[in-house]
Amino acid sequence: MKKKLASLLIALLMVGGILTGCGNSGGKTSSSNKPVEITFWHSMSGKNGQALQKMVNDFNSSHKNIKVTSQYQGKYDEAINKLKSAQRAKNGPDVIQTYDIGTRFMIDSGWVKPMQDFIDEEKYDTSSLESNIAGYYTVDNKLYSMPFNSSTPILYYNKDAFKAAGLDPDNPPKTFSELESAAAKLTKKDSSGKVTQYGYAMAIYGWFFEQFITKQGQAYVNNDNGRKAAPTATEFEKNGSGLKVLSEWNKLVKSGNAGNFGRKTDDTANAFIAGKTAMYVDSTAGLSAALSGVGQKFEIGTAALPSFDGIKDGGVSIGGASLWALDSKDTEKEKATWEFIKYMVSPDEQAYWATKTGYFPVTKKAYNSQLMKDNLKSKPQFQTAINQLHSSPSTAKGALMSVFPEARQTVEANIEQMLQNKQTPEQTLKKSADSINSAIKEYNQNNQK
Repeated sequence: MKKKLASLLIALLMVGGILTGCGNSGGKTSSSNKPVEITFWHSMSGKNGQALQKMVNDFNSSHKNIKVTSQYQGKYDEAINKLKSAQRAKNGPDVIQTYDIGTRFMIDSGWVKPMQDFIDEEKYDTSSLESNIAGYYTVDNKLYSMPFNSSTPILYYNKDAFKAAGLDPDNPPKTFSELESAAAKLTKKDSSGKVTQYGYAMAIYGWFFEQFITKQGQAYVNNDNGRKAAPTATEFEKNGSGLKVLSEWNKLVKSGNAGNFGRKTDDTANAFIAGKTAMYVDSTAGLSAALSGVGQKFEIGTAALPSFDGIKDGGVSIGGASLWALDSKDTEKEKATWEFIKYMVSPDEQAYWATKTGYFPVTKKAYNSQLMKDNLKSKPQFQTAINQLHSSPSTAKGALMSVFPEARQTVEANIEQMLQNKQTPEQTLKKSADSINSAIKEYNQNNQK
């Protein structure tokens, strides 16, 4: 009897142990009952931020084993500076949205786990990714970050103003000489000679300077635009592309037919909406806001970024941002991060994102979505951006360098001086190149491997 009782007690203890182990062992098994928590830093505010948050909420609702906490970190410059501080304190996020010009810095930092690692491990199919977008973030045949919100610059124009000026509203300017001619016809003045409508306008934005260099098929910096190796010097002052951009820009403003509304792209966009300029250059990402702002006041037309006369069109490079996975050394968090990133670039999510923001879908399969088809039908102006992206050669990738944020600010400050008649295009070119080369040299010296 004692033996039977002992056996029964042992059996009960074993069952109890098994049940306890299933419920809460205090080890790895218990953590599997709780969602893996990851932090996502981003730079989307306003309507774009609302759309992004809905995507995050939908992910959390459909992935009970993962919880993503999204945190707005300010504009791209602010976010990358916060990341630098956080990483030094070993308190960074699991995934961060970083702008295109932060690519080389992110690669050099050693903080990231390349997308290629996840792709190779899972044998994830990347064939649907837009090649010209993925190409920007691919270095040494390795995709470092996942494209997310991508855009290119296009020409916006007021079709009603074109008709009033005797211009063909279905034949917008394709070259700078055509742009100059149209701008002159579109410019309006009151009886006192004050301009009431400029023919053209362009914000003082370094991205536009970069894009017009790419448009000429030229490099911004050496070492294959910083893609074969970290750049050691600028190229735009040597290959003639920089001076051509600055001279045309200066010429247009000095003619009195192009308005200068400062550095903020929103200010130039608002001038167009208010009828103060008949044409302007802006990101495709601004299309939804422009259409909404203009409403029924006039019809908006869109066209490819103007090219330079007599120069083969080099296409445009993408702007925007991508998603980077931080190397946390935590397998569970990294797997959760990968699941989140895959979800954010899935066809349905990219179709939703594109229709709400104006950014490109980064996956071609998004165009099969009824949502995307309906959006293109209601906003045919967006087709311009798609055609321009697809017609741009694979070489139109844009430059990579760690000091790009500083370089962009330098160029903008010098262009501002030029347009205020404080320096010539030649002086603007030299000062910009000298300053950027100094920053490149200092960075390379301080970051020798």
